Amino acid sequence: MIVKVMKPAGTNFPGVDYNDKKIDKGKGELMLMKNFPSFINKDRGKQQVRDYLKVISKSNKVKKPQFHAVISTKFQEHSKEELTKISEDFMEKFGYGQQPYIAIFHDDTENNHIHLVSTRVNKRTGKKIDDSYEKLKAQKALAEVLEKRYGINEEERLNQLLNYKIGSFQQLKTLLNRNGYQLTENTNDGKSMTISKNGIVQRSISANQIVFSNQYSEKRIRQIRAIFSKYRQLYSNKVFRVDDYRKQEAMLPDDKQKDHWKPVIEFESELQKKLRDSFGIDIVFHHKDDQMPFGYTLIDHKAGIIWKGSDIMKMGDLFRLTSVIMDKRLFEKLKDYNIPNSETKTVLLKFLKAKYPEKELKDFMLFENKKLKSKTTFDTVRSDVKEYLKNQSKEDVILIKAEDEKYYAIHTRLHFISELRTLVGEKQYQQFLNPQLMINKQTENNSGNVLNQVVNEMIFEWTKSSGSTKDPAENELKKRRKKR
Repeated sequence: MIVKVMKPAGTNFPGVDYNDKKIDKGKGELMLMKNFPSFINKDRGKQQVRDYLKVISKSNKVKKPQFHAVISTKFQEHSKEELTKISEDFMEKFGYGQQPYIAIFHDDTENNHIHLVSTRVNKRTGKKIDDSYEKLKAQKALAEVLEKRYGINEEERLNQLLNYKIGSFQQLKTLLNRNGYQLTENTNDGKSMTISKNGIVQRSISANQIVFSNQYSEKRIRQIRAIFSKYRQLYSNKVFRVDDYRKQEAMLPDDKQKDHWKPVIEFESELQKKLRDSFGIDIVFHHKDDQMPFGYTLIDHKAGIIWKGSDIMKMGDLFRLTSVIMDKRLFEKLKDYNIPNSETKTVLLKFLKAKYPEKELKDFMLFENKKLKSKTTFDTVRSDVKEYLKNQSKEDVILIKAEDEKYYAIHTRLHFISELRTLVGEKQYQQFLNPQLMINKQTENNSGNVLNQVVNEMIFEWTKSSGSTKDPAENELKKRRKKR
């Protein structure tokens, strides 16, 4: 989860208008409206919200009073309700808890996120809220909120990592980097180092505090080798390159023209992911510039040991290197799809090749993933697919026919794939397969309704003309009996 503080904006509070348009288009939902007067509520228009923020933000010293931040989670890891609670706690920690603000949830991208709009002018004092080191403060505030709500304690986590058995300084750096930390050597004395995360300093340590150990467990080595031997037969061991351009995408146009930047390069494989997820064995490939990997480090989270890969098994015996390259953003999306079996993988690959014809996509780049999506995600997918079957209005829904004649539904925004029959049920699935039968059935029903209507109208006319509710034929029969 990340937080991004947007640039300050002027007295018109454009963030209010932006989010209100999202709501009007059905792509946003107002979750919170805090610290406004009672006459300004969710039923009032955006103009009253903006007017109120303007009134309390009048200051000769603050030309751009709008505060606007976005808290985003990876894909759908957190629901709109969870993000709302997190954002409320965040605003309190960040010093905006008593300020008037609105929180609007957006679900129009692959990542659930919530926008927060407020004023930088203190409601009570009329002075500007301190914004020095604002981005770092925001990261720290969010980290504290997550720690309190989910028990994510950075200090304890860092203590655990620093207790791993390592054989070199480079192994320590690899361990910390893999877990989101940066290790920087202080140039002043050359004897101390700083550990930071997201720009926030977590700890300073001296070089003599680091303990190197070369004592390894032969029993654990045999266990890892046995795991390697078994699972390289079950999962793809083909390694491909992943290039991450996201940092450059966020640069200003002038900075992008400079030659000094390069993408962050990683190497991945399905076997690597399976070992990490199932056994806590994380493999980090080593390479120089944009060349192929020349070795790997093994981080054994279960035993708390960092291994030199070749001490366990030679890289060439464990992995097969390929020249295929994938973009990091696309890789993260595909890794989030539920892929329970080879049939599903084949269908998804067919769709991806049609959508990205310029990319060299292979089946080994799709990883098996049997993790179930949340009930909320499943319900949303099912609802969207049913809507699509009615009027084809859902742009996130794609139908694919497999070689075995089965139909699959793919939800591109929620990264979900499933057999269509499973999603919509047998009745609606048969209606989809045989639309003509449904038309005929509706025609028969309509014809029957028309005939019934005609008969009812005739009976009504007979009744009206005779002045009786009895059938006219019955009256005629009575007349004949009287004549006899």
